[in-house]
Amino acid sequence: MTHAPQQRIQVVAHRGASEDAPEHTLAAYKKAIEDGADALECDVRLTADGHLVCVHDRRVNRTSNGRGAVSALELADLAALDFGSWKDPEEGPDWASSSSTPSADTSVLTLERLLELVADAGRPVELAIETKHPTRWAGQVEERLLHLLKRFGLDAPAPDEPSPVRVMSFSARSLARVREASPTLPTVYLMQFVSPRHREGRLPKGVGIAGPSMRIVRNHPAYVEKLVRAGHGVHVWTVNEPEDVDLCVRLGVDAIITNRPAAVLRRLDRG
Repeated sequence: MTHAPQQRIQVVAHRGASEDAPEHTLAAYKKAIEDGADALECDVRLTADGHLVCVHDRRVNRTSNGRGAVSALELADLAALDFGSWKDPEEGPDWASSSSTPSADTSVLTLERLLELVADAGRPVELAIETKHPTRWAGQVEERLLHLLKRFGLDAPAPDEPSPVRVMSFSARSLARVREASPTLPTVYLMQFVSPRHREGRLPKGVGIAGPSMRIVRNHPAYVEKLVRAGHGVHVWTVNEPEDVDLCVRLGVDAIITNRPAAVLRRLDRG
């Protein structure tokens, strides 16, 4: 079954095309752009020497051949690690025996390099940047993020123009910091569950986009309808199964965040 929805739903590559390539690597984002994704999603953390890198977990153990917290490592330490071989089934999971030098496509990815990739994409590609919390660098993540976006001319979109960047977080405080510094930058409040405070479709002050999990959407479709009636955008994560794509279409969500951008685009009759 394929179908063309009445509204164009944005397809967002979650950590890049992360089913096909190692998450948060240059290879994954290049593949997502090649697949036709409308936007790229990334998580950002701050290194010990002040660089924003695209890493989901607090520690690098799961996705690299190293150990330790991102916040305790410098960029040079991270650059020496391999963030990609684990995705190759021929490589096997034994990180202790790996001695390969990472390539540019599987090395740690800085947000700066990802912004450069998007700028050179040859077509409009948006970015959905998630600040990870809790963090030992309270406030500094947002400060460095906005400073970097300013360098690329992306920190202050015109109020009447669509923004190519949005900032997402599970932390309402993080989003408040972003709005205070850059009031026109769109923000997305991510949710793993629906709290009583937001049950009727309300979001934190100044936030215009809800980011419910797919589990919320499956279990509480009426909540999504409340968000839509309240005039909020709805960006759902992480949507990988065809039936979940269909549900999102029926509910009229604005964006689907997926590990499988090519498959979702085909499901939306855009492949």
